[in-house]
Amino acid sequence: MASRVGLLLAPSSSLARNPPRARLPYPLPSHHLGRPTYRRFASSAPLRSPLWWPRQAPPLFSARAMSGSAGSPPYAAELAAAKKAVALAARLCQTVQQEILQSDIQSKADKSPVTVADYVHVGSQVLVSLALNMEVTSGSFSMVAEEDSEDLRKDSAEEILEHITDLVNETLAEDGSYNITLSKEGILSAIDTGKSEGGPSGRHWVLDPIDGTKGFLRGGQYAIALALLDEGKVVLGVLGCPNLPLASISNLNGSSSGDQMGALFSATVGCGAEVESLEGSPPQKISVCTIDNPVNASFFESYEGAHTMHDLTGSIAEKLGVQAPPVRIDSQAKYGALARGDGAIYLRFPHKGYKEKIWDHAAGAIVVTEAGGVVTDASGNDLDFSKGRFLDVDTGIIATNKQLMPSLLKSVQEAIKEKSQAPSPL
Repeated sequence: MASRVGLLLAPSSSLARNPPRARLPYPLPSHHLGRPTYRRFASSAPLRSPLWWPRQAPPLFSARAMSGSAGSPPYAAELAAAKKAVALAARLCQTVQQEILQSDIQSKADKSPVTVADYVHVGSQVLVSLALNMEVTSGSFSMVAEEDSEDLRKDSAEEILEHITDLVNETLAEDGSYNITLSKEGILSAIDTGKSEGGPSGRHWVLDPIDGTKGFLRGGQYAIALALLDEGKVVLGVLGCPNLPLASISNLNGSSSGDQMGALFSATVGCGAEVESLEGSPPQKISVCTIDNPVNASFFESYEGAHTMHDLTGSIAEKLGVQAPPVRIDSQAKYGALARGDGAIYLRFPHKGYKEKIWDHAAGAIVVTEAGGVVTDASGNDLDFSKGRFLDVDTGIIATNKQLMPSLLKSVQEAIKEKSQAPSPL
């Protein structure tokens, strides 16, 4: 681990608003660490709406107008709803990450930590779906997301579903925005709002409820990533990065010019990109760096070697003349850091056979482009989010500012050609 040059940021300050509690709210089997205790909710209450939740609470935002109404920016209501949804999901994720880090389950030989993260994915997705349905009143609702309820509908998953229901309802109660208690069937219905296939027509929310699962488990970087597609184009994006400093990262070892943790990036098409704290500080406009000499550039890439070909990105950096070591962090937090100028380049080159999902890039891409950057595939083509749940990209994805893109593309294509012509090690 020490041989990697990475951005390892302690999560403690970002979790300060969620003090540790004497229970683990995720579905570990009772023989593993003892049956967790948790606050009980009336989760068996009958549904009062075909949308599986009552609309009782007062609106969180003063304006719930349809986008495009007179006097409001485009997608203003949708952006406000997306920010609320992501911040609410981040609250749940922070709580559980804190408890994972304080327990010993990370050292267990079985797969319990991965199971925990899977169910936090579900809880995050439920809260995003709820908030969007509560806050956005116009049009039908469609969401493209990772999770579905198939496994949770099995009889063997009854206890797991109960844990998830309690975790979601506890987060809602602590947040206080909505006077709502979800039933277990409501949880299942909320999950399945993410089963849309997307496509070139209509509006579709695109969600990654926890991007960077391994970063989440180790206490590192992760993101809740939410975007909106309108007629096949990404028109807004929000990135919640609970463990990323609100202030810019000042050097490659991960220190920053401030100690406040938790950044919320947002962008709307034609309106630029902003960053604020997860608690809701005044938004600040951001822009990509203006570096035009690659010798002075630094680049982001995935922390995990399983997620990108580090040998290829190293070759690209060498050809480009980049002298700084790579900054390796998990999740779309890389897009947010790039958008505010913390680095100059982002390189992603998955191993052969991997298909990029639209939720892994939609929110991050618009944050970078609205901050003045460029995001393309390895051939310089714009990313097309209109073809369903997957991206059809050539080899990899790159992002940088407009000054560096021509030379970056040239180096990328040279490195890919050399790699394809290299003799097989077998």
